Amino acid sequence: MTFAGKAAIVSGGARGIGRAICLELGRQGCDVAFNYAQSAEQAETLVAELTNLGRKARAFAVDVSDCDGVKHMVAEVRQDFGRIDCLVNNAGILRDSLLLAMKEKEWDDVIGTNLKGVFNFAKPVVSLMLRSRSGAILNITSVSGIIGMAGQTNYAASKAGMIGFTKALAKEVAGRNITVNALALGLIATDMTASLPEKYREKALEMIPLGRFGTAAEIGRIAAFLLSDSARYITGQVIQVDGGLAM
Repeated sequence: MTFAGKAAIVSGGARGIGRAICLELGRQGCDVAFNYAQSAEQAETLVAELTNLGRKARAFAVDVSDCDGVKHMVAEVRQDFGRIDCLVNNAGILRDSLLLAMKEKEWDDVIGTNLKGVFNFAKPVVSLMLRSRSGAILNITSVSGIIGMAGQTNYAASKAGMIGFTKALAKEVAGRNITVNALALGLIATDMTASLPEKYREKALEMIPLGRFGTAAEIGRIAAFLLSDSARYITGQVIQVDGGLAM
């Protein structure tokens, strides 16, 4: 499995799962561009790490919900790298609240980042992939979009929307040798899960048959496989990576 000579865009790539995916792709020979919202220092560090691997790397301070900003980023990546072979829609936020207490802004922010962001990146990238008649897209969704989680109507709706988006787009572009898949993640050990109250973490672990949280590195390796030439006959699939949580 190698990505030599290929280029990828990863949204929300500076930290956590996105960072792990960027590094795994870089280790396997892929040039990588990613965007970030607030993690400028971490973004610079990641660019340096990818460069040290011998890869081309670019970081963009772009809000995924900004359609024009994303278009400009995609155009710059295409110009700098000469191609875009892979897209990972990873950027996501949480604004958990029970529905009756949820503010309109909490709904709009989550849908704007988690779902509209997928549309904003996919549209210009797919346009390029259609011309080259090849490509691989991976959407990072959540088991919350499959089974629902109390206090996450906004997040679950956005992640369920990503699943529908994945399946519909996979059917649209399969004839041009473009694959579109999704990873539905359970609880992964990141800064976000580390900030959860210990009581919640203990309760969550009891619900996971494998008895542990997943790691970002594990997600990076699975993502790389689904984007690789080894997975060219897989499309329109939503693969749960959750330790058995939602089986």
